Amino acid sequence: MSESERAGEKTGGEPVACHECDALQCLPLLGRGQIARCHVCHAKLLRVPRGGLDRPIALFSAALILLLVANSLPFMTLDIQGRRAITTIFGASQALYEAGMGGLALAVFLTSIAVPALLILSSLYVLLDIRFALSLPGVRVALSWISHLQPWGMLDVFMLGVLVAFVKLGDTARMHVGVALIAYAGLIVLSAAASAAFEPGYLWRRLRRQRARRAR
Repeated sequence: MSESERAGEKTGGEPVACHECDALQCLPLLGRGQIARCHVCHAKLLRVPRGGLDRPIALFSAALILLLVANSLPFMTLDIQGRRAITTIFGASQALYEAGMGGLALAVFLTSIAVPALLILSSLYVLLDIRFALSLPGVRVALSWISHLQPWGMLDVFMLGVLVAFVKLGDTARMHVGVALIAYAGLIVLSAAASAAFEPGYLWRRLRRQRARRAR
C-alpha cells in the first residue's frame, strides 16, 4: 500500500458533532480497527475498518457473484404427483403476479432481487471510487442513498419464507434444493459481513479529503 493510501486510512483532528447528544468535539487520530466515541455519552462517532477498504470491496464482489448465481440457476425443484416444476427467484415473483397477487410479487422482486442488486452495485461503486481515487460521477449521491436502500434489502425474510414453504409442502411434494438456494444462503452471510465492514462516516471523510486535495 502506498504512503498516500496509508495516510488515507487514518483520520483525526476533525470537528464532529455527536449524533446522540450533539456534543461538539475533535476526533482523535485513528488507525485501522480503532473506534472514536463521544466523551459525553460514549456513542460511536467513527470506526476505521480493520481491513481498510479492501475487505468490503472483496465481500461485496463475492456477494455480487453469488447474487448472479442465485438469480440465474434453479432455486428449487418440486415433484408433485409425478409433475416436476423448476423455479427461480424471478419465477416465484412472476408466479405470484400471474396468480393475481401483484403487490406481493412486486415486494418479492424488490426485496430479493432489485434492492440487493442496487445495494451491492452502489456500494462497490463508492468503495472503488474512494479506494482508487477515480473521481467517478454521482458518488456522493450513491453514498447518501445506500442508507435509504438498506432497510429494503430483506434477503433473510425471503429465505424465511422459503423455509416455511418447505415445512408446509413437506407432506404433499418432494422438494430438491437447487444451486441457487445454496448461493442465496451464502449471499445472506456475505451481505451481512459486507454491511458490517461498510462504514459510511469513514467513507464520507475519505471522500471529502480526496475532493479537497483535487481542489488545491
